[in-house]
Order: sequence, then C-alpha cells, then structure tokens
Amino acid sequence: MKPQKMKNLFLRQSYQDAWEEYEKSLTRTYFIHWDYVILTASNEEQAAAYQAQIDARLEAGRLPAETVYRVLPDPDGKRVGSGGATFHVMKYLSEQGEGENFFRGKRILVIHSGGDSKRVPQYSACGKLFSPVPRELPDGRRSTLFDEFMIGMAGMPARFREGMLVLSGDVLLLFNPLQIDFTFRGAAAISIKEDVETGKDHGVFLGDEKGYVGQFLHKQSEEQLRTLGAVNEHNAVDLDTGAIMLDCDLLESLFSLIGEKGKVVPEKYDRFVNERSRISFYGDFLYPLASEATLEQYQKEKPEGSFCKELEECRNELWQVLHPYSLKLLCLSPAQFIHFGTTHELLKLVTDDIDNYEFLDWKRQVLGVEENEGANACSNSYIERDTRISESSYIEDSYIYSGTEVEEGCVISAVTLRGEKIPAHTVLHGLKQKDGRFVVRVYGVGDNPKGTLEDGAPFLNTTLPEFLKQAGLKPEEVWEADGHYLWTAKLFPVCGNIEEAVAASVEMLKLAAGEQADPAAYRRAERVSLQESFEHADVKEIVAWQAKLGTRVRIARFLLALEQRKSIGEAAAVFGSQGVTPSQVEKLRAIAEQSDFSIRMRIYYYLSKMTKGQVSEDLENRCFRYICDSLYEASIGKALADTEYHITRDEVKVELPIRVNFGGGWSDTPPYCNEHGGTVLNAAAKLNGILPVIVTVKRIDKPCIALASTDSGAYDEFTDVAALQSCRDPFDTYALHKAALLACGIVPLEKQATMEELLQKLGGGLYLSTAVMGIPRGSGLGTSSILAGACVKAIFAYIGKEVTENEFYTHVLCMEQLMSTGGGWQDQVGGLTDGIKLVTTKPGLMQDIEVQHLQIPEEALQELKERFVLIYTGQRRLARNLLREVVGGYIGSNPNSLEVLYEIQRVAVLMKFELEKGNIDGFAELLDRHWELSRRLDGGSTNTCIDQIFLSCEDLLAARMICGAGGGGFLQAILKKGHTKEELRERIRSVFQDSGVDVWDCTLV
Repeated sequence: MKPQKMKNLFLRQSYQDAWEEYEKSLTRTYFIHWDYVILTASNEEQAAAYQAQIDARLEAGRLPAETVYRVLPDPDGKRVGSGGATFHVMKYLSEQGEGENFFRGKRILVIHSGGDSKRVPQYSACGKLFSPVPRELPDGRRSTLFDEFMIGMAGMPARFREGMLVLSGDVLLLFNPLQIDFTFRGAAAISIKEDVETGKDHGVFLGDEKGYVGQFLHKQSEEQLRTLGAVNEHNAVDLDTGAIMLDCDLLESLFSLIGEKGKVVPEKYDRFVNERSRISFYGDFLYPLASEATLEQYQKEKPEGSFCKELEECRNELWQVLHPYSLKLLCLSPAQFIHFGTTHELLKLVTDDIDNYEFLDWKRQVLGVEENEGANACSNSYIERDTRISESSYIEDSYIYSGTEVEEGCVISAVTLRGEKIPAHTVLHGLKQKDGRFVVRVYGVGDNPKGTLEDGAPFLNTTLPEFLKQAGLKPEEVWEADGHYLWTAKLFPVCGNIEEAVAASVEMLKLAAGEQADPAAYRRAERVSLQESFEHADVKEIVAWQAKLGTRVRIARFLLALEQRKSIGEAAAVFGSQGVTPSQVEKLRAIAEQSDFSIRMRIYYYLSKMTKGQVSEDLENRCFRYICDSLYEASIGKALADTEYHITRDEVKVELPIRVNFGGGWSDTPPYCNEHGGTVLNAAAKLNGILPVIVTVKRIDKPCIALASTDSGAYDEFTDVAALQSCRDPFDTYALHKAALLACGIVPLEKQATMEELLQKLGGGLYLSTAVMGIPRGSGLGTSSILAGACVKAIFAYIGKEVTENEFYTHVLCMEQLMSTGGGWQDQVGGLTDGIKLVTTKPGLMQDIEVQHLQIPEEALQELKERFVLIYTGQRRLARNLLREVVGGYIGSNPNSLEVLYEIQRVAVLMKFELEKGNIDGFAELLDRHWELSRRLDGGSTNTCIDQIFLSCEDLLAARMICGAGGGGFLQAILKKGHTKEELRERIRSVFQDSGVDVWDCTLV
C-alpha cells in the first residue's frame, strides 16, 4: 500500500475515533472533559458572536455542559497581541480560582482567534474560527473550524493531568491524541512532518540532540532550511502547527510577570497587556524556550506590532522567567496540517484540492441546494435553476436567483444575487452594519489587503492606483491617515439594503474593468474600508443570517428529497441527528398549504414520522384527511346537493356478489393509483349460492329518513339533517348509509337545511336498509365497498338518475373519502361488474376506470371454477391501522413498498395472459408469487393461524393467497389437479374441527 494511502487510512480512522470520543464527551459522566475552553477575540462584538455560537451549541447539546466556555476580547478594544491575550486569559483564570495555585488540577484549552483575518476579509467579522469547513458532520451540522477543534481535541484532556493547551485559530490539525506523550517540564510543541514546500511558508522547528526545540525558523527559504539541517532525507521538516502545551510550573512563572500571590497587579499587567508592546505568544513566549536561543537574537526577532522600548523591556523580563524552561518537540506522524490562510488558499482548498480530503468526508457541496445540479463548491446556499456558476467558484451563505452568472475562480459569500454577472476571480462579501445598512466588500481573490497604494497593490484584476484613477478619487478622499493600505481604503459604498449594496459592488467592478459606469455617483456615495466595515459589522446578524439561510436550505433539500421520492430516513437526514425543529415544522406546514397534491401529502406524512406525540398524530391525520378531501373535490365535489331529483320508484332492491382479488390489490388505493395508475385482476362471486350484498330503498309516509342495518337489527329514524351530515365516526352504525346519502346528493354536505325541505324536494320519506347475508365482518371479500356500491346503485335507481359505470365507481370512491376509510376502487368494481376482469386506471386525481373482461376458454374457465376455493380462517381480520401502514409505506417512499406495488401490477397482467391462454397452472404459479409479494408489502397479512391452515393442506394446493388485506377473514387457493373441494374440506375439518376454519361454497360469476 502506498504511504499516502496508508496515512489517509490512519487519519480517517483517527477522525472517526475523534467523533466517537466527542459523542461520549456529550453524554458520559465518567468522561474527562476540559475544565475551561477559552477563545480570544478582537473586540466585544466579535466576542459576542463567538459566545452566541457557543451558546447555541450548548443549548443543542453539542458541547459538553461540564466545561466552562469563555470568550475574552482584547481589553478595552485595543489590539494587545496573542501574548497579551494569553496574559488576559491568565487574569481571567486567576479571578475564577482561590489562592495561588489556580492553574493546578485544571485542563485548559485556549484558542487564539482574535485576529483581523486581513488575508480572508470575509471572515474578519465572524472570525476565522467559525468559518465553514467543507464537511457535513455526522449529526447533520455544517462544520466549522471551531467544531473541528472541539471534536479533534475531545480526547486530549485524558492525556494529561493539568496544564494549558494553546491552539492557533486558523490551523486545523489532524492527529490521534494517543500519539502524544505529555511527560515533560515546561512546554511542548506539537509538530508534524510536512514537505519543505509547505514549511518554507510557515514556522519550522529545528530540534536539538535531546529532543527539544533548538531553534525557531520562521518563513525561511528552502535553501536556508536545508543549510541549517532542518530538512530530513524524506524532504520533510518539523512544522510549527501552533499547538503548544504549557505545564503549570511555566504558567505560574509567566503569571509572576503580571501578578503576585494569585492576584493580578494592575501596574504589572498593564506593562505586558497593551497596544504598544503587543506581545506575541508564538514569538515572544516561545522563542526564549529554544535551547540555542540567545537574548541578543531574541530582541531582534520581528514583533507582532513594532519595535519599541516597551517591547524591549518586556522581552528582557520574559527571557528571565522563560529561558530556564525547555520546549519539548512532539513530532506526530501520520498527521495533517491544514492552514486556512488566504482567500486564494481557501478557494483552492474547497475546489481544486477538495478531492485530496475525500478520506475525511470533505466534499464540494455541503448543505447546499443546486437546482441545476451544478458541480461548483457551495456551502449553506441555495442556487436556483437557470444559473451559470463556474465549477472553480465557491458559494457560501448566499441565495443565487435564476439568471445569475458567476465566472471562474470567484468567492461569493453572504449575498443575494438576482441575475448579476460576476467576473472571474472576484470576491463578493455581504456584511450588515450595526446601523442596519449593508456593505458588499468586493475585491480580487488574489488581492492582499496588506498591500499599499505605493506598492501598486493588486485590486479587482487591476491595481489600486489604476482603480482610483478610473474612479476619479484622490488619496485624501480614500484614506484618513498615513499608510495607504488596501485594508484601510474607503472604497465600499454603504447602502440601505443588500440588493443596493450588490448593485454598488457591480458598479465598482465596471469601474475596475474600464466599462461604462457612473464614477460621479460612486464618488458621492458614503464609503467605508474593509477595516471599518469589519469594526462596525453587526456580527450577531451574521449568525442569524447563516441560521435563517441554513433553515431555508434544509427545508429546500427536504422538499427536493420528497420530489425525488427519497425515503423518510433519507429526507429526515437533511435535519441531522437533532431532527426537525418546531419552527421548521411550522414553516413546512405553511409550504404544504401552497404545494401540489403529491408534495403536500408527503410533507404531512414525512413530518409525522419525524416528530413525536400529538404533533405526529395530528400530522398523520392531516395527511390522510387531505388525501380524502382532495379525491372528493376532484370527483363529485360539493355540487351534488344542488342537483334536481325526485322519487321515480316506490322501492328499489339491489343484490350484488362479493369480490375475489387475484392480483394487483393495493395498486388501486389512493394515493398510489392517483400518481401511477392502478392495475387489478379480480372476479365477482356468489357465496353459498347467493348474492350476499343487499340494499333496499323505498318510499315511506313518515316525514323522516329511516336507516336500517338488517343483518345487525339496527333501525333509526332521523328528522335532524345535521345528524346525517357526519359520517366519519368508525363506530357509527349508519356511517355508510349517511355517506351514501351525502355522495348521491340526497343530503347536502355542509349547507344548512331542514328535513321538511329535503323531503319536499325528494317527494316523500326515505327508507334505506343494508344487509350482508351470512358473511362475517372483516372477511376480505370487499363487502363494505360493494355495499357502498349497492347503496349508490339503489339510490340512483330510486330517484331515476342514469349514470355510467365509471360514475358509479366514482361515487363509491367518494363515499370512502367521506368516511375517511381511504379505500381504493377495486372492491366496488369487483362487485358492481360481473365476471373476471382486468381493471386499470391512469394517473390522476380523477380516476377513469377501464374494465377489460377476460376472454377465457370455456374449458379453462370451468377448470378454474372447480379448482378455486375459499377457506374461512375462523377469525376476523385484526383491528389494526392496516391501510395507513401500507399506504404510508408508499407515501414515505419505502423502497420495498415501491418495488412491490409495481411488481404486483405486472403479476396481475401476466395472470390475465395465462388465463386467456387457458393455463390454470401458470395462473396458480403467479398467484403464489403474489402471496410472496403481499407478505413483503405487509408482514401482518399473515399470522400463525393462516400459516397453519396453509401448512395443513399444502399437499393439496397449487397456490395460496389471502383475500383482501389478510390477517384474518377468508383465504383463497387453487387446488392441485386431481384434488377436490370436498377432499380439502375434510382435511380442514379434521385438523381444525369446530374452530370455525372451513371451506365455503363459492362460485365465480
């Protein structure tokens, strides 16, 4: 295996191990945590932004609650250097402890993150520490450098007893904490082996003979590094990663410079923590620890600020307390150093180099939505269709509308673009100011804000002097003080909203390119510099905008998952392990109200499975209620109550057969049939020699509507119309009767009316009775829907309304929706239409049902009738929410449900083929195949009783299948040739005796 591949495998495993340690740190009481995690910040506003992000993670349970988190801005808003900031941290810690030994027994993590980020201005306000990393964390969050630190360092506290680990906020260090040995006195530098090409742009440690740091080599040429012996035989150097461990002895020695007996002395503190001295942690603190360092050379080292007498005096004192200690060199391998340095480096990292970090699960697109399915890098952004974004550009925290063009090598951050064209190698960064106005900072990817007018600093693909010339600006109109830096140049217009600020930035691009623009308008505008816009930024609004856009992106990705028919698990993953929030649920419910049928019902259903308790139940009910209402509205709607009708016959009696389902059942059920169409093969049949479904409608002289259920002995007379308008109670004896009266327009669905008005329109009182003779409930023979069909047929005959077969089916389907049973159309078609038939529909809310009667050879039909049997299980189908489970599996895009629902339709068509060919054995084989598919679709379709029945006579059966949804009621089977129904009946009775399991007489008609 190649060395690089081995390194990647090791680091990937370390990355995964770090995540596991991090997860443990959140929940395990025995886990050893950091006592303090302290961040340094540039100013109070930046500190507030940092603290807000930390608090949000704490509230979400994504940081260990046992740790104290503190963000410390440079005191009094003055830039005191990273060393001064470290002294400020010590001051804070001294105020938390009691006595002189407040460092003892504490594990402290300090992350220096208070820089201006001049080389990456888009992160100057929010801080580079909270800049995004191109990785979606396992819990669904977009990672930042801070998150990577917290994850990667989760296992570190267990590696030492006490002390302080200091990290640089712009370096991501990947390693395994188990590699570290903290047996040292003083300090230890964590170093990794890196190619000399990388080393020459950073700091390099040169070790001495004892394994300690002998010299610091900062940004030395490759030649110089080789001359000094810092490059090994593998062309690698010991890189300064910015990770330094300080023991308590050294910390107490340092503290002696600013305090006494555990308390800070203001005069001493002020000497080291000020804008003038500007002490550097990495220069002023560490240099005296090198074994070969000299005080003379130390005083010549380039400071973080500028040389001055105050700095010289501070260095003398630092030397005295620090030089007695050593800096142990901890060289880790394999390890990885990723520097988030300049805008150019960032762009290269997330575009050209992203594949190099695939082993860390880094990717070009993190929490983004691209309707074009583009290949550019993007993070927490929404990019609409009909945009053209170069693959080499990077979009973050932005909304890009249709018509926008972004050419190669651009960085677009925190803006809204509405059709603008952004030229190559441009950065646009939107920043809201504290006064509510906006600035879009526009500059080149390669521009260096530290560059000056005198040096001809590059700016917007031209130079700073040339841009001022194009704009007609004099230096005194751009700079208020000496030092004509790009960082302090007042170039960027302040505008009332982000759209105006984007437009102003586009004008600046035109000026830079020498294109037609309005220099006078630009000169008149109020302008600020990169520095001023950073200092006056509303940093809390940055976090709020990222969160708001993040919610929008997650919702968009969720909706896209629904459109692509991804499973509930895949769609839910959009919201990460934290799940969908109540506010996101409400936003999605509002979106559902404006969505089409397919998306709306899925929003409700998916959310019902992603929430809990009453919210979940309400959403599921809303889903199925919406399906019912939509189908009702799409078919007969509410217009029937205004239809003219009158009694034409004194009495109508309708008798119908039961339905036997052969193939395709469930494909007729909404919403599957509405989205894909359905295919069902079924037959009508007599049971025990009779047509068992009976409905009678007749005129009565009483001023009421009388309803009766003959088989149950129920009878009631209604004089209140409102009592007939509710049919959704499953325990209402007359729910079906009422639904029939509503669906046929006898009773208005909602309009207020009196019984006198209804009967006057009708021409007399009405009696409606139903009966299902000799068949137990839950039979699986479609009796409920067939009974509904008989009601519709009888009522329409009673009032003389002529309707087509399809209209019959539609009215029965509407009855199902009114009762909220949500059933399909195959039962009523099976009972209302004689014979064996293939029933199909095309997609659509309004189902146009096509019935094809099979042309079966007479001899084969006779054979089928002789070999077909019905077996009663002796038990009613289990009372469970079967329809919601199976239909829910489809709505939720369960891959198994989708596959089975397609396959059972194919089997139904093949059954037709075999029957019309006269091949009953081929039909039986397909029926058996359908039984397998039914069990896959719904495991509850069978049970121990059903399995025992089939097992007891399997030698007599060529095929077996349930009737209806199964779980009880009737079973159907095809006998093997040579065996009779009587032989099967004797077998069943001998095994199950008087338990109710038996073969019933059934005749296909």
